[in-house]
Amino acid sequence: MMNIPLQEFEQYIDETILNRGYKYFKKGLVAEPEQIAHGEYEAIVEGTDDYTVRIRIENDTITEYSCTCPYDMGPVCKHVAAVIFELQQNELSLVKKAKKSSPVAKTVAKKKTIAEQVDEILEHLTHDDIKDFLRGQCDRDSKFRQLFLAGYAHLVMPETKALYVKQVKAILRSSCDRHGFIDYSSAHAVGIAIDEYIQSAGKHLEKANYKSAMLIAIAVIEEMTGALQYADDSNGDVGGSIYSAIEILYSVANAQVSEKLRVELLNYCLTAYSKGLYKEWDWHFTMLDLASRLVNNTSEAKQIHQQLDSIKSSGKSWDWEFTNAQQIRALLIRRTEGEEKATQYLEQNLSNAEFRKEVIEKAISAKDYRKAMALAEEGIKLNSKESPGLLDYWCDYLLQIAQLQNDRENILKYARIQLISANRDKKPYFDILKKHIEPHQWEATLKMIIQDILSKNRWNGKPLVAMIYIWEENWNELLQIVKSDISLNTLDTYEKYLVKEFSDEISDMYQKAVLEYLEKNVSRDHYQIACRYIRRMIKMGAREKADYVVQMLRKLYPQRRALMEELKKV
Repeated sequence: MMNIPLQEFEQYIDETILNRGYKYFKKGLVAEPEQIAHGEYEAIVEGTDDYTVRIRIENDTITEYSCTCPYDMGPVCKHVAAVIFELQQNELSLVKKAKKSSPVAKTVAKKKTIAEQVDEILEHLTHDDIKDFLRGQCDRDSKFRQLFLAGYAHLVMPETKALYVKQVKAILRSSCDRHGFIDYSSAHAVGIAIDEYIQSAGKHLEKANYKSAMLIAIAVIEEMTGALQYADDSNGDVGGSIYSAIEILYSVANAQVSEKLRVELLNYCLTAYSKGLYKEWDWHFTMLDLASRLVNNTSEAKQIHQQLDSIKSSGKSWDWEFTNAQQIRALLIRRTEGEEKATQYLEQNLSNAEFRKEVIEKAISAKDYRKAMALAEEGIKLNSKESPGLLDYWCDYLLQIAQLQNDRENILKYARIQLISANRDKKPYFDILKKHIEPHQWEATLKMIIQDILSKNRWNGKPLVAMIYIWEENWNELLQIVKSDISLNTLDTYEKYLVKEFSDEISDMYQKAVLEYLEKNVSRDHYQIACRYIRRMIKMGAREKADYVVQMLRKLYPQRRALMEELKKV
């Protein structure tokens, strides 16, 4: 989920979604947002169904947002966009269609937040009032009843997994169609309901009710795993709830639980793994990992070792299951046999990249740089062909060692390698090079580095070179990069760096890019994108050039009705 600056939200949301949200706002389909708490708003948006949108704002930035609609094609749906327009209507001087039933506007005192209203009401209610209300809600609302029982059943009855399984099954049954299938939209509703259920487990964790949290999580994992067989989980809501429940189990495993509960969770994990309860799913192996974090003696560890013995290497360069089995074994050895034995195991299995990293880092901490360098150099030889992605790690270790030893030659060597080849943030390597190269040699060295980048990175060298020019504030060279590949995407990326000094050149390129863009693109979405850039030309002060583009488009494509409509908005 991305943060969205409230004053610039239009720049962060897809143009199509933005326009659809604006239409919802203009039609008056957004109810007045309620302030749930400080900076947190909730609003109902009318559509095919009524959807609830929640938005949290901190320091004029939208930090959280959610909608109950099933949209999953992007980070922001049209309903969220509509509510943002509603919240910003005064800032943007927007006018929306008034509802017929709307009362005459009048000045009222500032409304209290929902949280403040609830707190005030609770202060006036008696104990019996609250009990009567809760009874009534539990009778009328099955969803409320399930959450109420999940939160408080442990106070009055023996807790069992069956109690919570029954409640999860009730949620699933209520979402099935007559054939017993949960469709795409219903799966989303299930995800929301189960998420609330898992939140109740989280509250149990906060209160140290670890058994309640564990039983709820296990019930969710078991029943939702079964639901994957008869649900359309295209949006990942069902699977997502399983991972959330697994996080609860990890929290229980890492907490100071009673010995009885520790053994109970350990036995569950071992049984689930040995019986293959989740055999076809990723969390099958998670059960062993959880168990390894719960053992506290060699007898318990032996049971896991026996399970790990059955996991053999496939002989492939990347063997996820075998690699994870090795890591679990290392954890077991560390917990039951001590650090020295664990280190021995790591050094005996350095083909495991995670082990190699750990051993290198230990050697660096011990200032055994010779050993650390040898291990990193060996890693480069082993992984250069089959696992090139690991090379970045080994080169970074060699660069780190060179810096610790103040070895200028190797600092320059590995910083240059990483600047040109590493698949990660390049700026730190650039800064290291600039720091260690004499100022009078920098310009000539940088030219050679740029030539090296362009020769070794035929397809993606230019963007890196462009970033170097930005870091160096070399705007003339950056302009030449942009001119060599005039497109809306390129201009969108680099305009902010160049527009102050080269506004005429940038507007000329926008003129060319927009016309070329609409030669090949003919949908309304494309027209809206093109018009957005025409408006940008106007903001830059290039009104005449923008008008020229509009005139040319009207002359070239008079039959494109949608384009003509969009041009009227410019």
